[in-house]
Amino acid sequence: MAEQYIVSALKYRPQHFNTVVGQAHITTTLKNAIKTEQLAHSFLFCGPRGVGKTTCARILAKTINCTNRTEDAEACDTCNSCVSFKENTSFNIHELDAASNNSVDDIRELINQVRLAPQAGKYKVYIIDEVHMLSSNAFNAFLKTLEEPPSYAIFILATTEKHKILPTILSRCQIFDFNRITSKDTIEHLSEICEKEHISFEKEALHLIAQKSEGCMRDALSIMDKIASFSNDQITYASTVEHLNILDYDYYFKLVDMLMMQDMAGVMLLFDEITNKGFEGDMFMSGLMEHFRNLMICKDERVVRLLDLPENTRSRYFMQANQLHNTYIINALSILNASEINFKQARNKRLHVELALIKLNYLQQAIQVLSDEDGSLLKKKF
Repeated sequence: MAEQYIVSALKYRPQHFNTVVGQAHITTTLKNAIKTEQLAHSFLFCGPRGVGKTTCARILAKTINCTNRTEDAEACDTCNSCVSFKENTSFNIHELDAASNNSVDDIRELINQVRLAPQAGKYKVYIIDEVHMLSSNAFNAFLKTLEEPPSYAIFILATTEKHKILPTILSRCQIFDFNRITSKDTIEHLSEICEKEHISFEKEALHLIAQKSEGCMRDALSIMDKIASFSNDQITYASTVEHLNILDYDYYFKLVDMLMMQDMAGVMLLFDEITNKGFEGDMFMSGLMEHFRNLMICKDERVVRLLDLPENTRSRYFMQANQLHNTYIINALSILNASEINFKQARNKRLHVELALIKLNYLQQAIQVLSDEDGSLLKKKF
């Protein structure tokens, strides 16, 4: 029988603190707390989705009950407690999804369980996911137990919306803020998985996936799985652009070159090509704004690190930025921003975008006229 397919987000879900990506400030603190046996009784893990909150909660729950921990405070994976955790048969770890179990009765049932001491192992761990979804009555019912839990009980609350949690709950928890995972860490992790799964890949393609996932590792892994299936385990830049339905950088580089030459016909034909590929006008303008923003960043070495792009694309930005004056870029951003804001109100969406492109096409000429008249370059609303 063929081996059952498991998605990468589950297959490569970290099982130890050392394998958690991009959250070293949290895993180091938790390991030190385990080593020194200075564990809080209630933790609150908060941060964006897909960055490792529930994963870290499960690793912590497994590690504190492990009977044969390593010197580095990692679980052994071989003792009875670790084996039962892996097989989902542990009676010491309870997970509650507050999104679907958010009533007072659900919390009362949990509180009744807390009163029972563990039959084996040192701690009973209660992981409550999406804790902000609890009703206010459920929160209030939970307060007393959270404030004075039995010595063997540990609560790990996870949420994407910290601001929705009552201050009385926050004050009773040790709070850990999870970061968005950087593109660099995401690309490294995806590269490792591709090598293990014998998937060929282009670095630029992984860079696009990392950008699209916006710091969410689970999304990045889902996108990678989808593209690998779509392209027979060959993740190329072209297949990634096609599958994610994003405009290639090339279009924007070509467009700005045409604007510099005031090639109105070329600009209109290129926009027509983009429209025929199914891209909406607001999406096109948003991408063009980002392109000009990147060109502006290239003007100052102090902020170049904000340019989260592959090396060869970054060098293209530097080359094009050198051909443009700051005044042009600032005015171009102003025109595009105003057009994007008014896009929804426009009856003829295509014409609205074309008018913005016409303004950009003759912008350099308009700036030159102002410069000749006043003897200095001015920022003017066009």
